[in-house]
Amino acid sequence: MAGPLDGIRVLDFTRVLAGPHATRMLNDLGAEVIKIEPPGGDLTRFSYPRRHGMATYFAQQNVGKANLSIDLRQPAGVAVATALADRSDVLVENYRAGVLTRMGLGHDELRARNPRLVYASLSGYGATGPWTQRRAYAPVVGAEAGLTKSQGDARGGAYANDPHSHADVYTGMEVAAAILAALYQRERTGRGQWIDVSMAETLLYVNEHLHDQLYDGAVDPGTIRSFGSAANLVFEIADGRQMIVSGHPAERGTFELFVAALGLDELPTDPRFVDVAARLDHFDELRTILLTAARAIPDAATFEAMFARHKLASGVLRDAREIAATDWAAARGAIVEVSDRAGGTIRVPNSPWHFSDADTGVRGEPRYRGEDNRRVLADVLGYDDAQIDALEADGVLSSRVPSSAG
Repeated sequence: MAGPLDGIRVLDFTRVLAGPHATRMLNDLGAEVIKIEPPGGDLTRFSYPRRHGMATYFAQQNVGKANLSIDLRQPAGVAVATALADRSDVLVENYRAGVLTRMGLGHDELRARNPRLVYASLSGYGATGPWTQRRAYAPVVGAEAGLTKSQGDARGGAYANDPHSHADVYTGMEVAAAILAALYQRERTGRGQWIDVSMAETLLYVNEHLHDQLYDGAVDPGTIRSFGSAANLVFEIADGRQMIVSGHPAERGTFELFVAALGLDELPTDPRFVDVAARLDHFDELRTILLTAARAIPDAATFEAMFARHKLASGVLRDAREIAATDWAAARGAIVEVSDRAGGTIRVPNSPWHFSDADTGVRGEPRYRGEDNRRVLADVLGYDDAQIDALEADGVLSSRVPSSAG
């Protein structure tokens, strides 16, 4: 079966993570994605681990995309990119505001030539406003947008950068969603448009507690604000496993379920725990009682069954490698192997969508810088060998492909 975006061509001018994640989503949905790399290469190509010159970080975000390496500092390079944009449905870029416009590759110029083009720009703080020229990576935007402080506040003021680049990945997802909406609108209007998405606004948008953080009114002290998920407990059971239960143990209704699951029938009549306010005042004591009771539970399966009987979700505290090895991951195809371009494979996450009438997911292999220069320019633009040879001789096109790459 074809992918849902079969026939859509995406020109990808993005680097590192936010943009590449968005365009990998489009690729996994069936679009033809052509990644344009500068002669210096995407920063993630130089990360580790790596094998035969292929970084696994780069492979995860760029598997399946064709790869051209064009020097956009040269007018001839801009001419090639412009010709590709003329024949594309979508262009995605994550340069600082104004950079591509100064090169002659801005949204106004390219959409004037190709009115059906959907042109998406990702940046730290957006293409308008006073912060357009600030440099922005996920740790910085996470700090500016309140995420880092919120995480540290929940851990008693221990502030640290999160190891996961939430600002990048969430923004990539929002950009992909916006592109799909713009393509749908194009079906009705025949016109493309410019999409401007910022990482900072994205982190505000996905912050489910922002409503509470911006609330200035009085709140009953005997309530759990915005579900209070940071207080969810981590239990250790008899076999040493650690378990998570979804639900604040002091909350009205949820407290009673914890009590029933752990057989602590005496707690509801204890003066320290008679209502939410009392339970919050004595939360450390409540926490100790619940954790102590859980230590007698023999294993994870028994723990989950006990809590499930009382409609509470629970799960094992795992690392990613462990869940990748489960029967669940195998049955869902959650992890796939792609070529490492050296006769072996790299394991990467598959896309999470399962369509009943379309083929989605990882397709193809990660490509070296400039590996598809000749094929793409011949297929898309009709260039012959002499034209491509001249562009290579002038340094407009370049590549870095190991001699044994297949």
